[in-house]
Amino acid sequence: MTKTLKIDFVSDVSCPWCAIGLSALEQALTAVQGDIQADMHFQPFELNPQMGPEGQDVTEHLTQKYGSTAEQQAQIRATIRQRGAEAGFAFKAEGRGRIWNTFDAHRLLTWAEAEGQPGQQHALKKALLEAYHGRAESPADHAVLLACVKAVGLDATRAAAVLASDEFTEAVREREQFFTGHGIHSVPAVIVNDRHLISGGQPAEAYEQALRQIAAEAA
Repeated sequence: MTKTLKIDFVSDVSCPWCAIGLSALEQALTAVQGDIQADMHFQPFELNPQMGPEGQDVTEHLTQKYGSTAEQQAQIRATIRQRGAEAGFAFKAEGRGRIWNTFDAHRLLTWAEAEGQPGQQHALKKALLEAYHGRAESPADHAVLLACVKAVGLDATRAAAVLASDEFTEAVREREQFFTGHGIHSVPAVIVNDRHLISGGQPAEAYEQALRQIAAEAA
């Protein structure tokens, strides 16, 4: 008998480890197919909520935020590319270029869950991650956001209206505050059945083991 697990994937479009984590989680869900199915929900988290519309050079930003050098960042990018390849996610070799504000992307993801068909929020999340990390396109650019919306079959006219308004602003803020208020301060954070936390961009095997254990305990 197949068990359904509720999975809240708390993440930011600007987070490369979130792209790795989602791809690895998808691999794990394929491995447990027939035993476990997921009720997936993508929840907002902003790594840089104060980022202005002009964005910031990624090397400058990471140096300011973490004190890392350009050489250290290059090594980290190489590690990320390797981990991405293992999980089936292709990162742009040159990196992202700039860090952007992702709030409008989160508004569209919240809209997709509220008004889209099953699976469309998941598809939009993947499209946004691929646009930013795979092609270095800005997730703050409404043209990029709408192209992702169209690519996954969501209503681009409705999405444009959302972007032109303040719709889903309050919903995103409330969700962000809920998860940070419950101790989520780094992403990706995978929360299963509202009580089990799997932190970080884990390999597929780690996600699979955790999901099987949680499903067994829920029997």
